[in-house]
Amino acid sequence: MLKETYPYYLANQPKQPNIDLPVKDKYTGEVATRAALADADAIEQAIAAAVDAAEPMRRLKAYERQAVLEHCVRRFRERAEELAQGLCIEAGKPIKDSRGEVARLVDTFKIAAEEATRISGEVIPMDISARASGYSGMTKRVPVGVCSFITPFNFPLNLVAHKVAPAIAAGCPFVLKPAPDTPIGALIIGEVLAETDLPKGAFSILPTTNELAGPLIEDDRIKLLSFTGSAVGWELRARAGKKKVVLELGGNAACIVDEDITGQHLDDAVKRMVIGAFYQSGQSCVGVQRVLVHESVYDEFKRKFVEASKALRAGDPKDEATFIGPMISEKSAKRLEGWINKAVDGDARLLCGGGREGSMLQATVLEDVPSDRAIWCREAFGPVAVLKKFSDFDEALRIVNDSPFGLQAGVFTRDLYKAHRAWDELEVGGVIIGDIPSWRVDHMPYGGVKASGLGREGIRYAIQEMTEVRLMVVRTPEA
Repeated sequence: MLKETYPYYLANQPKQPNIDLPVKDKYTGEVATRAALADADAIEQAIAAAVDAAEPMRRLKAYERQAVLEHCVRRFRERAEELAQGLCIEAGKPIKDSRGEVARLVDTFKIAAEEATRISGEVIPMDISARASGYSGMTKRVPVGVCSFITPFNFPLNLVAHKVAPAIAAGCPFVLKPAPDTPIGALIIGEVLAETDLPKGAFSILPTTNELAGPLIEDDRIKLLSFTGSAVGWELRARAGKKKVVLELGGNAACIVDEDITGQHLDDAVKRMVIGAFYQSGQSCVGVQRVLVHESVYDEFKRKFVEASKALRAGDPKDEATFIGPMISEKSAKRLEGWINKAVDGDARLLCGGGREGSMLQATVLEDVPSDRAIWCREAFGPVAVLKKFSDFDEALRIVNDSPFGLQAGVFTRDLYKAHRAWDELEVGGVIIGDIPSWRVDHMPYGGVKASGLGREGIRYAIQEMTEVRLMVVRTPEA
């Protein structure tokens, strides 16, 4: 269902100066379509146009911004299968999961349409002492101005949506650089935005090389940089100058299964953990990587988890029955295969999987992995889960925290006090009780601490990042 070629969008307009970006079918490895690749001049034009659009965007009424977002919701629903099939091809994401991501794209724009009319301030009492008698204060939120967005390959619809939708809701023009491996979803979003009455220059969507993307990071005319990706984000922050920076940089998410998770509750934990570890070939920032299981239920959990992992169907993501598709590239699959082999060389036990064919890596489960091995302490970003036994809940919390990352964690426990202790003690952006760390709904605050990032997404929280508080104080003279 992909077209032969796709333009980029420069100042709201489609442009096809070349077809220099081949986009591969990630399962077959063949070129599926071609997109226009932006050069340095196009990037400069996009930034300049966004600067010119900042004032008209700021002046858009809430109902006008809402109308743009509602139009997108309608059109994404109408084009849902096209979007899903395109995602399946360009990202190698199984078709059922692709349809799920399209549903989240719709949800994200729908939430943004609602939030566009809720950007409010507050009244601040000023009369805290006699000298402030007769003064009152009020705040409102105003858009920061031009934003630049850089997005990764693994959720090429929804991670784009989590930047674009709140920017429109807040009244911020933007320039977006989608991942060159998966640009098509973003370009279709651009096609839909081009149908609206957004001011000229309000958006540009420009696939380009990392070498040419410097102005999106360094140009002082840009007031906010939002980047989702790898640890390179910290380097980008250092180059960003005085602009605001929001970073989501991944993790090696952990999940705890406590001693009171038995019987049907253990079966439920296994089912959820298989999804968390192997959904879209584990290529998720909050994919389940480290699984800590209490010693009293460890053997039963391990047996059931390994059996379920072996039963997963891998293959062509276009097949409705496929659960595991290809990783984004053979290079990525080889990298993770090497990590697995090094762990096994270091006395880890391979319980299942470990094999690779091209970009297809089997669902892999390990145990007894030394804590200095990359597969334990770094972000695997692939279909691998590592099991570890614990005897004390507080010990498990310490193990989770013994990581440079802190995005989200999952805790399966039926003990309310332990749930609260996990919430108090775990050094992460979010604690998910009774489910996997991979769980996310699109209006909640989402982001990490430590090496996992800076700031929060989730529509209302992203709008806060994309706006500034402006205070007005009014003095009423005494009669």
